[in-house]
Amino acid sequence: MILSSRAQKVSPSATLQITATAKRMVKEGKDVVAFGAGEPDFDTPEAIKAAAIAAIQSGFTRYTPTSGIPELKDAIVKKLKEDNGLDYTAKNIIVSCGAKHSLYNILQVLVDEGDEVLIPVPYWVSYPEMVKLAGGRSVFVRTTLKENFKVTAQSLQAHASAKTKVLILNSPSNPCGVVYHQKELETIAEFCVRNHIFCISDEIYEKIIFDGIRHVSIASLSEDMKSLTVTVNGFSKSYAMTGWRLGYLAAESEIAQAVSNLQDHSTSNPTSFVQKAALAAFSLDRAFFAEIAEKFQQRRDAIVSRLDRMKQYLGYIRPEGAFYIFVDIKKTGIDSFTFAKRLLEEKHVALIPGGPFGCDDYVRISFATSMEKIKAGLDRIEEWVNQL
Repeated sequence: MILSSRAQKVSPSATLQITATAKRMVKEGKDVVAFGAGEPDFDTPEAIKAAAIAAIQSGFTRYTPTSGIPELKDAIVKKLKEDNGLDYTAKNIIVSCGAKHSLYNILQVLVDEGDEVLIPVPYWVSYPEMVKLAGGRSVFVRTTLKENFKVTAQSLQAHASAKTKVLILNSPSNPCGVVYHQKELETIAEFCVRNHIFCISDEIYEKIIFDGIRHVSIASLSEDMKSLTVTVNGFSKSYAMTGWRLGYLAAESEIAQAVSNLQDHSTSNPTSFVQKAALAAFSLDRAFFAEIAEKFQQRRDAIVSRLDRMKQYLGYIRPEGAFYIFVDIKKTGIDSFTFAKRLLEEKHVALIPGGPFGCDDYVRISFATSMEKIKAGLDRIEEWVNQL
């Protein structure tokens, strides 16, 4: 069989591979502490599940409009206005099969062969692969621990060219929990407007944010920036709906229509009854998100406290959002893949190597797990690094 050059360029997901290996070891009866998962460890709220069941039982199982049912699009418009200060109408909203699907779609409609896409490093593993599939070229903008892993207008300008079409911005970020504050976003917005560069703002972790920090959507900063921004969000992380596969984007109507046309010929509509479940998700009390964020903050604090005991070997940046901590392993002298492989084999602790995120001297720890697992896993990590 001769595969297309497109298919041959795409790399498998390292995060999914590690998670699968850890799950296999668990099935074999091994006591594995899994720090690899990119999903909340709490169950989907009952009200959401009940709404999906009710939709199925009522026969709401047929095709819907490609871009989402009208009542869900209206709910998204309301959410964006109330939470993010963004004024849109239903024609600007596309509901998709997950935020990942929205990201893929938007790169397909914005990027032509040879266009350049600015991607801050570290990055979520799928961004470069999606750019490849769109025929574009990823231009990586490196950051450092001292810079809190944040790009600036100056660093972006240094990497921009006449071929630059898109900037991908992720806040709060995967893998390091970075949150861009308003003043930082304002300078990035000025850069985008000045150079007429589109911004894909991946805000999937917006509800998981710590220390009283306020999430800011870059599209809310000016009308000029809004016209260049595609805001991507979804239900996976904030509502523990990773397997339900539902996301959405908000963009200028011309862009949204192009995405709708693409979706017509790929997936058609998102799952009908899941859209009804999403309506129920929007009805959850804000206290729900505050409680979840508080739990994740407590876990973050517990991990940070333990890592401070290992600072002769490991460094980190204190995450302000999401549920990951990116750990500097330079002092161990081991690359990220070897570190992750040996730790899993020798101590049965699963974490994700930093190489696929663009940083081979880091590893990612997810704290989307219980305090008991966090303690057990950090005990094993500390014992292991002390033996190196």
